[in-house]
Amino acid sequence: MNFLRRILKDWLLYPRVRHKFNPAIQIAQRQMYHYYRDCAHHKTLPKLSETGFKVFSQFEEDGLLLFIFSVIGMDNKKFIEIGSNDGVNSNCANLFFNFDWHGLFIDSDKWSIKRGEKFYSKHPNPWQYKPKFVNQAVSPENINTIIKENGYEGTIGLLSIDIDGNDYWIWDALTVAEPKVVIIETHNEFGLNDIIVPYEIQIDNSEKHPAYHGASPVAMVNLAKKKGYRLVGANELGFNFIFIRNGIGDELIPEVSVESVLKHPSVKESSKVFDEIKNLTYVKST
Repeated sequence: MNFLRRILKDWLLYPRVRHKFNPAIQIAQRQMYHYYRDCAHHKTLPKLSETGFKVFSQFEEDGLLLFIFSVIGMDNKKFIEIGSNDGVNSNCANLFFNFDWHGLFIDSDKWSIKRGEKFYSKHPNPWQYKPKFVNQAVSPENINTIIKENGYEGTIGLLSIDIDGNDYWIWDALTVAEPKVVIIETHNEFGLNDIIVPYEIQIDNSEKHPAYHGASPVAMVNLAKKKGYRLVGANELGFNFIFIRNGIGDELIPEVSVESVLKHPSVKESSKVFDEIKNLTYVKST
């Protein structure tokens, strides 16, 4: 039965995404790229929060990332996506298909990886390298080895991390790649507390509350600062934080506060869950 479900999921997936390859989408994005470049030159840039749209991303991250890379430049078109699923509903797919990036997709689910390999073989980018797919569960102990063995150490354009829990610990441990931009999931249920669920506890959380995982927005910003990055924005729902390495486009895309990106009504609603888990074990980022 599980095998049949996977086949059905594959069959349903491809028709749903065919519209994403309409040439008009690529043309419009190329025009936006040049428009933002011109705005940067004349210092008339819109706010990052006004630039979001979705092509492949789960929410409006495609538009936010297009804006950022239009402003800071696309001189390094390499990405790493940790927790990529199949790489289709992805923060990096739009850059691959519409701006000739290449990169590394990492996920622990083998069927997601197989589905991604199949999808990218059916919809190749003729002007660029195929992405690499790695089926492996990541940990602080192996993440640098995985990246290095697949040839993505050094400077890259984008790092995306979404593994529903240990995102903080993976970014903290990652040293072999130096991304210009990082997009990473935080846990809004923790509000403005500086807390992280310990790594060891998150490995087996079956007996705890389902919201007991991940790192708070404040903790993630503190980690970013330690690694030399500034918060520049987030998706509208406020859980995918976007950071840029200090020294890159500082004046054009300035730092913003944590509070400024947690304005969506869902943030306040989700923070109520913290009352149910506030007495569990946490560590601080500072």
